[in-house]
Amino acid sequence: MRPRLTLLLAVLAAFASACGYSNKATTPTQTGTMPTITALAPNNATHGDAAFVLTVTGTNFSSTAVINFNGVAQNTNQVSGTQLTATIAAAEIATAGTVAVTVTNPAIAGMGAYGSGGTTAATSAPMTFTIN
Repeated sequence: MRPRLTLLLAVLAAFASACGYSNKATTPTQTGTMPTITALAPNNATHGDAAFVLTVTGTNFSSTAVINFNGVAQNTNQVSGTQLTATIAAAEIATAGTVAVTVTNPAIAGMGAYGSGGTTAATSAPMTFTIN
């Protein structure tokens, strides 16, 4: 009985060391592509006006890019890789002043080992929209 137990423990030890944890290589998260805004149309509105469609033109817009109006993400439509639109509600332009408009390319989740890889979110420099 003793030799069988010794053999069994030897086999289990061999399997344990062969199937042990290995340090898997991971891919670090990369910086996302930075979008750039070149124009807003319109670039101003009068406070109290009705809702309107804002067109943002620029470069490096991902297919999931989002327009941020005064820091609030808007429901965004991609017209092309260089043009986005969003309907801005009348409540957003109820008070005179200026607001920042930015575009964010959202983060992309990694598909590598343990979810590694992917990109971070990237937000453009702001462009000023004037509410008269």
